Amino acid sequence: MKKRTIEKIESAAYPLPAMILVAAVIYIPFILSGYYSLTKWNGIARQPEFIGLENFKVIFSLGGDFLKSLIFTAKYTVLFMIITNAAALVLAMALVKKFPLANTLRGMFFIPYIMSMTIVGFIWRFIFSSGFDTFFSLTGWSFFNWSWLGTSRLAFFSIVSVGVWQSLGFYIVLYIAGLEAMPREVLEAAIVDGAAGFVKFRRVILPLLSPAVATCMFMSLTNSLKVFDIILALTRGGPGGSTYSVTLNIYRDAFQNNRYGLGAAESLLFFVIVLGLTQIVLRVFRSGDLD
Repeated sequence: MKKRTIEKIESAAYPLPAMILVAAVIYIPFILSGYYSLTKWNGIARQPEFIGLENFKVIFSLGGDFLKSLIFTAKYTVLFMIITNAAALVLAMALVKKFPLANTLRGMFFIPYIMSMTIVGFIWRFIFSSGFDTFFSLTGWSFFNWSWLGTSRLAFFSIVSVGVWQSLGFYIVLYIAGLEAMPREVLEAAIVDGAAGFVKFRRVILPLLSPAVATCMFMSLTNSLKVFDIILALTRGGPGGSTYSVTLNIYRDAFQNNRYGLGAAESLLFFVIVLGLTQIVLRVFRSGDLD
């Protein structure tokens, strides 16, 4: 009994430091954020003023910036997921083949992913301004003379393009891993049965690749929903506030406008939205079958 009691104490004691750390870093701040969402607080006053659901009324008001940023984030997420996964899958199927420059190209595609998103944003901000001006003077193509960061529509597509460019290599690696893990016997049997081209891809490769597709879809969803630093480096929410994502809008309200209560309410609402979307994606891909 004494030995069994010691084992139980050890089983409870070993994870205790990690549990305390997780609670201090995640759960306690989350609970406090829920409380601050019901208050009016500038981050300086000692006692927040309790105002109930007023912050949520501001969020859902017709002129609320949160709803505009939510629409922007939704459009960015849809385009990012579609373009990233489609391009990564096509490139992975090309790079999984054996040819002399395959490994070199894999490394070239992966290099942008290991770079900081802020650094990538500043690099592309220079390219969209000074770099394209130089190309326009050399070629005379009007394409390079467009205001890529100065108009709302072009700024949106610029952000999507840079986001896809930066993260594409990561998803290529995941798809290559899924393609190389496929059983060769099944692929050879499909060829013997006459499956080729798109039929082979649709009926054989894609179902076998469903775990990799589910992983990439889930990760591209979560990464695109929390887009922040690339927008901060490229446009800072401009022009005219048209490129504010939800995370950037929360940052602006909480740390620039000193409306911590409103920022907490927005973050809590966004948490619920992200939780719902991730559960939907997990439910869709839970079976692991894309047919």
